[in-house]
Amino acid sequence: MTLKVAWLFTGIAAVALAVLPAMAAGNAPNAAPSQQPDPLPNAYPPIARAPLGAPNILLVLTDDIGFGVASAFGGPVPTPNLERLAASGLKYNRFHTTAMCSPTRAALLTGRNHHAVGTGSLTDFPMGTPGYTGMIPKSAATIAEVLRDNGYNTAFLGKHHNVPKGPFASAGPFDYMPNNLGFEYFFGFVGSDTDQWRPRLYRNGVQVVDEAAQPPLDQRLGDEAIHWLHQQKGAAPDKPFFLYLAPGSAHTPHQAPAEWIARFKGKFAQGWNKVREETLARQKALGLVPRTVKLPNWPDELPQWDSLPPQEKAFQERTMEVFAAQVAFQDMQLGRILDELERMGQRDNTMIVFVEGDNGPDAAATAAGTLAEGGEISNKRLTPQEHWQMIDKLGGPEVASNYGTGWAQAMATPFPFYKQIASHLGGTRNGMVISWPGKIKERGLRTQYGHVIDIFPTLLTAVGIKAPEEVEGVKQQPVDGTDFSYTFAASKAPDRHRVQYYEMLGNRAIYADGWLASTVPLRRPWEMGHSNDAGINKAPNYVWELYNLDKDFNQTVNLAANNPGKLEDMKKLFDEQAQQFNVNPVNDRTDSQRILGEARAYLTPRNQYVYWGKGIMLDVDVAPSLVARSFAITADLTGGNGVIAAVGSSQGGWCFALEDGRPVIHHALSVMPADQFHLVSSDTIKPGQPAKVMFNFDYDGGGAAKGGLLSILIDGRKVAEKRIERTIINPSPHAENFDIGLDTGIPVIETTKGSGSFTGDLKKLVFDLGPQGRKAR
Repeated sequence: MTLKVAWLFTGIAAVALAVLPAMAAGNAPNAAPSQQPDPLPNAYPPIARAPLGAPNILLVLTDDIGFGVASAFGGPVPTPNLERLAASGLKYNRFHTTAMCSPTRAALLTGRNHHAVGTGSLTDFPMGTPGYTGMIPKSAATIAEVLRDNGYNTAFLGKHHNVPKGPFASAGPFDYMPNNLGFEYFFGFVGSDTDQWRPRLYRNGVQVVDEAAQPPLDQRLGDEAIHWLHQQKGAAPDKPFFLYLAPGSAHTPHQAPAEWIARFKGKFAQGWNKVREETLARQKALGLVPRTVKLPNWPDELPQWDSLPPQEKAFQERTMEVFAAQVAFQDMQLGRILDELERMGQRDNTMIVFVEGDNGPDAAATAAGTLAEGGEISNKRLTPQEHWQMIDKLGGPEVASNYGTGWAQAMATPFPFYKQIASHLGGTRNGMVISWPGKIKERGLRTQYGHVIDIFPTLLTAVGIKAPEEVEGVKQQPVDGTDFSYTFAASKAPDRHRVQYYEMLGNRAIYADGWLASTVPLRRPWEMGHSNDAGINKAPNYVWELYNLDKDFNQTVNLAANNPGKLEDMKKLFDEQAQQFNVNPVNDRTDSQRILGEARAYLTPRNQYVYWGKGIMLDVDVAPSLVARSFAITADLTGGNGVIAAVGSSQGGWCFALEDGRPVIHHALSVMPADQFHLVSSDTIKPGQPAKVMFNFDYDGGGAAKGGLLSILIDGRKVAEKRIERTIINPSPHAENFDIGLDTGIPVIETTKGSGSFTGDLKKLVFDLGPQGRKAR
């Protein structure tokens, strides 16, 4: 039978081979020689194809890196690969961002002003007004959507800080996740930051669980970029790509491999005042700033380096070494990608736009610096002596340091102020490099005024397409940016981007034809959530200044008293722009009502949460809050080992687990060992043994951060009890998950291996919550 079947298929194949040539010649069997076959139908729908010769595009946006950081812009941190990129293209010294993460990213992706796309501030600080919802509207399609619809493959690797607060990351609608913003592939994190060693990551909307140790996140992003390029060109070698790389570096936490940190040993012993002077000298030598530029006065609120005691100098020096190592390590990943593009023969027709920082350097750590910024702001401010005890941990997985504000001011050289201060150039002036060897033949410096909204229309011009009037049936709002491709071949061309407003948490500025009017900040970044908030539309509380940037490159000579008429004209222009782009109402508040109240507009608080199994990973917005309240956690389980529930990390958090069969509670107030609380059951639960475990907390009340009585019960029998004198105000970092049956990201208890997945069966978990801020009974 087998031989017959084989013979049959052989015969069929022979007939087919004989017939096909005849059919190709128009001579089908049993047909007249002159008869032509009917043409095959062609009902295939057309697919988008990019214009002939359209370039590949690599768009890179780094994080919290000021104008005076990278060696490519005169800074003290060596960035040889950014210098190499600049040598093959153009360097811009008058390019601007919005002064904060989410708004810059929304403006970059859409080409519209940040308030015009609902992102007037961080997504963490929303309001129910059009300019501040944190929601990019469908009427402002991203550059990825436009390029995808015009025949590009699109990918996004790294930081996505444009998901609104509420259910949108865990429960949806998922319209604001990258895969619904035009990116066919996403690998990265959602929120302001994540850990380099134990990041909280998504791959195409699904959370990644790392059970084994991984390379630092920046290296993983470099690996992903190279693999995606191989995959894309393997599948469609003639199809252009759009790759958006947004590493978390150098946002906090500042972390890097130990061998990279060692490279900078002693490189910053001269301190921030001297580094600032050295940076300005290099910037002048490179022609990045006029020879006449002088440094702004050193801020009164920041200490001079020489005033610090030796121990404090040593700690501050180490924080800067770690920051420099992180920036340099990230630059190496850029070099790896450049090398691969060259090896693949793609470099000449790849347009690379590299924006060094989404705002100025981060100053939120105060002059003292931090071991874990979020935890120290929210839960416990550590002393210089406590900082000193952990100095050998800086850069590693156990801490999440940020340098002191003195370093932030030095990293903004030659400009005043830093991140969050949109009224001053230290918050908004960032370096940019563009390279496209196959098309942009000119090299050198470009001094035309530009803004992050200008990248969108410039990329469209490079591709050879226009901004669409509709995307997926939605009429598109006007693109606000100015195409700056006119600068590519004309270094002396006059500015075309002539007017630009700025506003961030009350700080405002307006630029027009070389003039800048700006407000004097009322609050420094490290005072966020505390004093000096004016409130909604309290414009008279702010004093305005006036600068002529054509003669005063770095905003140091206030002309308001000499030219009051000009200042009034500029303020009126700001009001017009504010009206046009949804800037009003201006609100500088950062208190808990705005952060916790407005941010939860799409959530209904409840006093009971129920979970039906393990392996659940939730954004904290949709999870039970264990802050400043009594609670009872009831777990129906069978014995095993691992985490039952966890929120936060060793920088500030709670963990409930079984360890060696014993129910335990861990609480971390800070990264300091003395601030770690542990309660361990006297009894054990055998593997596979059914049990009902309860973790109870009777809160003292009287506000936030108070203590109370913790207890553990097994099947109704109390097996442990102990007071805790102080509890966290917020889990830290705030981007950590609320996990059921595991502890992803940074664990609350550092002895946990991998994710600490629970090995028993977790049938049901119930959280019953008491009233916040007071005793339950």
